[in-house]
Amino acid sequence: MHIVILVLVEVLIVIGLSRLVGLGFRSIKQPLVIGEIVAGIMLGPSLFGLVAPHLAVTLFPPETIPFLNVLSQVGLIFFMFLIGLELNPKYLSGQLEVAVLTSHVSILVPFSLGTLLAVILYPLVSNTSVSFTAFTLFLGAAMSITAFPVLARIITEKNLQGTRLGTLALTCAAVDDVTAWCLLAVAITVARTGDFAGAIPTIIASIVYIGLMLTVGRWFLKGLAKHYLRAGRLSQLLLAGIYMGVVASALITELIGIHLIFGAFLLGAAMPKNEDLVRELAVKTEDFVLIFLLPIFFAYSGLKTQIGLLNRPELWLLCALVLGVAIAGKYVGTYVAARVSGISKREASALGWLMNTRGLTELIVLNIGLELGVISPLIFTMLVIMALVTTFMTSPLLEWTYPKKLIRLDVMKPQLEAETGIDTSAVSEASPRPYRILVPVANPSTQKGLVQLAVALAQPAVGIALNYRYPAIVNPLSLIEFQEDYAFESTPVEADRLIAQRRHQLDELINTLEPPETRSCVHPIVRISSNVARETAQIATLEQVDLILVGWHRPAFSSNRLGGRVGQMLTTAPVDVAVFIDKGKERLESLLVPYSANIHDDLALILALRLLINRETCMLQILQIVSNNTKEELSYELHTMMEQLPTSVRDRIEIKIVEASEPIQAVIQASEGVDLTIAGTSRAWGIERQTLGRYTDQLAIQCRSSLLITRRYSQVTAHLASMLPEVSSQEPTLRS
Repeated sequence: MHIVILVLVEVLIVIGLSRLVGLGFRSIKQPLVIGEIVAGIMLGPSLFGLVAPHLAVTLFPPETIPFLNVLSQVGLIFFMFLIGLELNPKYLSGQLEVAVLTSHVSILVPFSLGTLLAVILYPLVSNTSVSFTAFTLFLGAAMSITAFPVLARIITEKNLQGTRLGTLALTCAAVDDVTAWCLLAVAITVARTGDFAGAIPTIIASIVYIGLMLTVGRWFLKGLAKHYLRAGRLSQLLLAGIYMGVVASALITELIGIHLIFGAFLLGAAMPKNEDLVRELAVKTEDFVLIFLLPIFFAYSGLKTQIGLLNRPELWLLCALVLGVAIAGKYVGTYVAARVSGISKREASALGWLMNTRGLTELIVLNIGLELGVISPLIFTMLVIMALVTTFMTSPLLEWTYPKKLIRLDVMKPQLEAETGIDTSAVSEASPRPYRILVPVANPSTQKGLVQLAVALAQPAVGIALNYRYPAIVNPLSLIEFQEDYAFESTPVEADRLIAQRRHQLDELINTLEPPETRSCVHPIVRISSNVARETAQIATLEQVDLILVGWHRPAFSSNRLGGRVGQMLTTAPVDVAVFIDKGKERLESLLVPYSANIHDDLALILALRLLINRETCMLQILQIVSNNTKEELSYELHTMMEQLPTSVRDRIEIKIVEASEPIQAVIQASEGVDLTIAGTSRAWGIERQTLGRYTDQLAIQCRSSLLITRRYSQVTAHLASMLPEVSSQEPTLRS
């Protein structure tokens, strides 16, 4: 097979497997990059070469490895440029004194422990061709690394960027990143020259080049930024000039004697941090680098990772020692420094686990060490395992140390009060909890009807005086979902911009709600999320909402109206859920509730009563269908509750009994003359989740009016308690 064709086949396999395994790791709440690294290892001698050695040699022969190396080096150059580009000075603005102390101690401790570890490992797994000094410096630098890109994405995904912990972690990681790269540059220089004395000219040349880049280079780059501002776009000519600068800077640092990646990183760091320029440059660059080139780097690294080299118990013990030293050095160093700086125990612990993240940055460092011959394939494999384990453990340990409930409390108090609509200073344990409706809003420009319905459920119309025990609050929830780990939009600074933009869109939506007096009860919540359905359920639990009111949307791969995310919320949310199918009817004057005597229909009737109480012109028809000589009666509790309603409300309720062999068609016909039909999820109405996970949605398709589908989770939730205190003891006891 022609060598070029074989390389293209390899690239095809690498990209496909990387995406597949990466998505698998995302499903277990791990960074996509961990799955891509594992995919690279799977293609190497650790798995593929072990299971099918002949096929592995056929698909990945030695003569193709140099081609993969070239592609991976190009990918590394531009990836390091992106890292430098995203290293925003804003990250250095929070708690700088604490961050400088914490980050440097978090480097000093693992570096010192790495030096002691080198004393043990050098005679056992190294060779005399490598000087002890170079080996020690490199091992210490490898132990000191914190992966800033992975850490930044974890902070964004956990919505920590607005908290003290998130701000401190970003500042520490930014300082740590710069310091660790300087240490690595020294280690590479010593490894290439053999000793410190020989490394001095290279170090001096590096300092001179850094100085030139931060003065003359930055002045020239500011000129490019001014040209961009005048043009209003990043032209191909300007982009070509920037890319040429990246490659030229990488070549200069290679000629100086450090490494290609430092020049690319330095140019990215020196770029003017104009928001529009950085965003457009990152977006234009990252897709090809992240999707095409980086997986090739992972595969190239995986082909050199040989877990089979750990073939004796004592080698696995050494691997465990390497892992233990790496974790202890980063965690203990960070924790102690943070505690000395006055950080609480829990925050210091969470910071320690965040700084223990290594990820792709560590893999870059290890490949440099293997390329220079400073570390052997055996040590390389041990350190790759260490990088994977320390990154894999970050998310679960952070969740355990600093769960979402504490993150919520750590958000700045004014922001919390603005989002929830609750004055936290006035709330005590004995205070009644407001009735709250959570409204997931995917697109603020098209979901006014959904929010308007939530307001109608929450607050009485103008002129209706009700003795509410406590107010009702509507929280439109907009979750911004990120699919990629290293995408520029998921950096904390860019995420903050997207959150502010989405919040502005929600504010515009709220300002269109009628009547204007009801807008005061609407308080939007905007969050970053990697899984919308799961995050919605978690927020509903944390915020103690009474009802999730979600709009229907058509799933991407199904025509079923109750599938996709809506279906996930219906089945997993630990609160009552209602799904609104908006047919464009803005009036809410006539309601229809088909009743078949189950808990979901009970919820439908209770929500209808809430609307009836809030709107004095609203009429309610309860439709009971006689089929096969059977009629489902209202429960005693519902009868009792309705009898306790004011006369002005009871007079607007009609119970209609219809004889029909097909209940669904009877409901469809009755919906012709109403504004809103409210039906529980049940087989009777053709809206239920059946065995094997198949949804039916006949009523959802054929209903003539707008439709609200209700699913009751808990009979403890009292949707009328805030409006009619005397019925609060009755509502929770509805029949199951």
